[in-house]
Amino acid sequence: MASLIFNPWMLDTVDGTGVNLAEAGDDVRAALVMTNTTADTEEETALMNAFTTLDETAGSGYVRKALANQAVAIDTTNDRIEFDFDDITWSSLGNGARDLQGMLLLKHVNDDTDSIPIAFIEFSANQSPGGSDFTVSIDAEGAIHIKQGA
Repeated sequence: MASLIFNPWMLDTVDGTGVNLAEAGDDVRAALVMTNTTADTEEETALMNAFTTLDETAGSGYVRKALANQAVAIDTTNDRIEFDFDDITWSSLGNGARDLQGMLLLKHVNDDTDSIPIAFIEFSANQSPGGSDFTVSIDAEGAIHIKQGA
């Protein structure tokens, strides 16, 4: 589940100008970031190029991945909105300069000067893919939970 949801994205979502997570036309992607990232602490960041240090991995086989089968649902049992998508696999992902700390979800527009950070998902432990397939498994109840009063 998301460790941090970026405030500018939340504001855009509430005022109706933001990313529609369930809309096929919105290109939502996942980026892997390493342990020197500041994305886990800069919740006011509005554009991808505005992070102090993104520290995106450059390991062989790495690309930002488009999300598949995005879905938004109301979970009435837990009184929240859930955003879900398929697990993501990077084939034969090589190591970067540092271990992977987490995954950043973003709305891709043209490049980092107009792409919008949505959420940061921290891994339970830093990861070193070592040239193997690297899969981020998404919880059955989604990657982002939005709850009133939370």
